Amino acid sequence: MKFQNGLEYHLLKTAIFLFRLIPVDTASAIMGWFWRHLAPFNARHKRALENLELAMPDLSAAERERITRNMWENLGRVAAETFHIDRLLKQSNRYTAVADDVTSDVLKGNQACIFVSMHSGNWELCVQPAVEAGVTITGVYQALRNPKADEVLREMRQDLYRGGLLSKGHKTARMLLSTLKTGGVVAIMGDLRETRGIAVEFFGRTAYANPVPASMARACNVPIVLGRVVRTKGVHFRIEGKAIPVRVTDDRQADILATTANMHAVFEEWIREHPDQWMWIHKKWAAPKSRAKAKQTRKGGLART
Repeated sequence: MKFQNGLEYHLLKTAIFLFRLIPVDTASAIMGWFWRHLAPFNARHKRALENLELAMPDLSAAERERITRNMWENLGRVAAETFHIDRLLKQSNRYTAVADDVTSDVLKGNQACIFVSMHSGNWELCVQPAVEAGVTITGVYQALRNPKADEVLREMRQDLYRGGLLSKGHKTARMLLSTLKTGGVVAIMGDLRETRGIAVEFFGRTAYANPVPASMARACNVPIVLGRVVRTKGVHFRIEGKAIPVRVTDDRQADILATTANMHAVFEEWIREHPDQWMWIHKKWAAPKSRAKAKQTRKGGLART
């Protein structure tokens, strides 16, 4: 394992070095082309097509194939652009920001909030307007099993999350609550399947969602700002922020369910607008594991995002 970790680390460092020698527009286009043409041979291509058919049954087989190949191209571009994150953050001419009143207050530093985004466009850049405005953000991520590779990827994202990039666990949950209660901003991905999540309707089917954003927003009395990134052309993006109400009544569980369902209703609306930019390959609608099995296979108290 030590040898494998070391090999992966050196391969990753080499890839980063080589890709940073290539202008980001060129690197993004090349990687997108390769993923578009090679990724369909991966088993996940079939899963993406099946998910699309179940979620959007009115599409023809040809339309589903086109959307899925466009998805792979976008994911390839994201992979290449990740190596240029620090540079892209400073190139404000690549972005158009759209913000409602609550989001604008957050960007001015006047409002604590939870940013909840989804895997669309280049989601890594969803916090770019906040970073440019000088807002300190604390992020949450799934740590890699290879600690050396994980450290490299954390370092690449340090300009995005000046408040720290925290791996999931009980300690992280407490730190996030403290950040929110003291007026800070937290960023979490909210569209993936949660093995111990709550059931919500998503594209007319039961999906399993992460209740943590709604739970924390309710507990800390802060708004949830949903964010998305739309790739407009090449390495250019539109970044949107939309605040949603956080329900607070005497029924905590019902409040969390209602807010989480509302989040997914907005996500669905956005995905339908640009289905080829969302990541259809994950198992969003798969039934969750039993709680007993989940406890055996996972440790830590922060739900997966």
